[in-house]
Amino acid sequence: MAPGEKIKAKIRKNLPMTGPQAPTIKELMQWYCLNTNTHGCRRIVVSRGRLRRLLWILFTLTAVALIFWQCALLILSFYTVSVSIKVHFQKLDFPAVTICNINPYKYSAVRDILSDLEQETRDALKTLYGFSEMKSRKRREAESWSSAWEGTRPKFINLVPLLFFDEHATGKVARDFVTGRKRKVSGSIVHKASDIMHVHQSNQVVGFKLCSNDTSDCATYTFSSGVNAIQEWYKLHYMNIMAQVPLEKKINMSYSAEELLVTCFFDGVSCDARNFTLFHHPMYGNCYTFNNRVNETILSTSMGGSEYGLQVILYINEEEYNPFLVSSTGAKVIVHQQDEYPFIEDVGTEIETAMATSIGMHLTESFKLSKPYSQCTEDGKDVLVTNIYNAAYSLQICLHSCFQTKMVEKCGCAQYSQPLPKGANYCNYQQHSNWMYCYYKLQQAFVREELGCQAVCREACSFKEWTLTTSLAQWPSVVSEEWLLSVLTWDQGQQINKKLNKTDLAKLLIFYKDLNHRSVVENPDNTIPSLLSNFGGQLGLWLSCSIVCVIEIFEVFFIDSLSILTRCWWQKTKEWWARKQSPRCPEASLSRRGQDNPAIDIDEDPPTFTSALRLPPAPGTKMPGTPPPRYNTLRLEKAFSNQLTDTQVPDES
Repeated sequence: MAPGEKIKAKIRKNLPMTGPQAPTIKELMQWYCLNTNTHGCRRIVVSRGRLRRLLWILFTLTAVALIFWQCALLILSFYTVSVSIKVHFQKLDFPAVTICNINPYKYSAVRDILSDLEQETRDALKTLYGFSEMKSRKRREAESWSSAWEGTRPKFINLVPLLFFDEHATGKVARDFVTGRKRKVSGSIVHKASDIMHVHQSNQVVGFKLCSNDTSDCATYTFSSGVNAIQEWYKLHYMNIMAQVPLEKKINMSYSAEELLVTCFFDGVSCDARNFTLFHHPMYGNCYTFNNRVNETILSTSMGGSEYGLQVILYINEEEYNPFLVSSTGAKVIVHQQDEYPFIEDVGTEIETAMATSIGMHLTESFKLSKPYSQCTEDGKDVLVTNIYNAAYSLQICLHSCFQTKMVEKCGCAQYSQPLPKGANYCNYQQHSNWMYCYYKLQQAFVREELGCQAVCREACSFKEWTLTTSLAQWPSVVSEEWLLSVLTWDQGQQINKKLNKTDLAKLLIFYKDLNHRSVVENPDNTIPSLLSNFGGQLGLWLSCSIVCVIEIFEVFFIDSLSILTRCWWQKTKEWWARKQSPRCPEASLSRRGQDNPAIDIDEDPPTFTSALRLPPAPGTKMPGTPPPRYNTLRLEKAFSNQLTDTQVPDES
């Protein structure tokens, strides 16, 4: 072979193989794996160790399988032209319905307990407005005020004095109800004409005075109307009296389910008092709850409309109403969940007598996200307020529990209209003489958000809310009144001993307007899958990285780098330990160092190749001479015996 062909073959042998020029499939695959941008294939070839190579084979094959699977799904989804329609009919759970008579207790049953309070209330009205047995509305003169209290020793007026501010008086001057004399009012005057209380000086108003134990701090609460003042004054004493009555006795003094419920229908099926559960409210007496998860069963309705809801006729019995406690006639109803406390006094809907009240419901379910998206709570366990209600957590329960807890802490007793905390008692005059003053002060601080309850209590993350649409119709009609009342009187003959009239009855219909309910669900905009997807899109767009590339980077920059650093640290540690364990040589004196062989340069380092060349020759030895050069090796020879054909220069001729 010519010298030029030998050089070409040698260069061609040393050059890296390209794909088409690879002699075998194995070398072709090896070339591809070493030069491809597919990181998994490259790592299979360059990885050292069987375990690493096996892991990279598994990673690569898994990624290839996922790619084929996802691409197949995308292609099938793209070419699919069929549609699917899903029709779903469901039964909605019917909510719990709590019904209460506005009048908590029968007047005939509580008349003896409240007789002294009612007598003083009548005397106060007679003193202020001149009421007599002939129901005169002429106001008495100032000099005759004391005549109404002759021969009596008022008890409740002395505890909480009623005052009348004369319109012609200047300054804080009021007239006493008992003596009729004018006196100067000490302390602040709080006007309760609106929901938000504020200090206000006003004339022509009626109020009452409350003081602390030592009577050093007093406040007069005034009202723009004498009706509100008398009712609020009566209510304070009423709560004080009823707080001392045992619960069992109060239940017996209120209405039974058979007395309150005349007829009942639900979803087209007859029902009765056995389908209602007793719930005793401090301010509304015996209330009755329908569908209160009796025997762990919740009733549902399959259709919307008034025919498939709850229909009841209520016996109100206006003759047994307390004239000073309530001023309206009818009942109250509230729709709530089975595990929710019925705040009948806050959000209850009133039902009129001689009317048919239709209430259409629409259900809305709300689901909120807790921290870090909002401050709502899942079950109230992370709220620093003890739930004193035997019900599921809600914002309203938290606020009432917080106020009742503050009441027990600051006043020493609990407010009558709310449940009792553990170890507490309801307020009364015998044990807590100034509880009224403390209660009003605390209520004023609560409204002004000074107790901190509004800051601590949080909204529940999930709850159900029923939007109510109320409509009224006259019931019974004129043409059906006679026979309908006669039949109802005959049906209720065992419970009542009088003929019913339409002012004693009220009809209630509660139903779903339709079975469509609305769900309000909060979902996070940024989730972990979307975050990883965004990261993958950015890495793939700008750096052509994939999950296999990320694994490769982790292997090189973390596993391999850590292995190298560990190996270097271990090598240095071994060298340090070897030096520490080696025996130490005695140190020579500096004055004698290097005197044994003066030809050696004094150097603390061990001899090197350069310093060894400077050592003197050994005695008796002959240094070899350098032979003369062979000049025939300098003769020039041609590299090629024959000129290559592709390098010949053409003749100029």
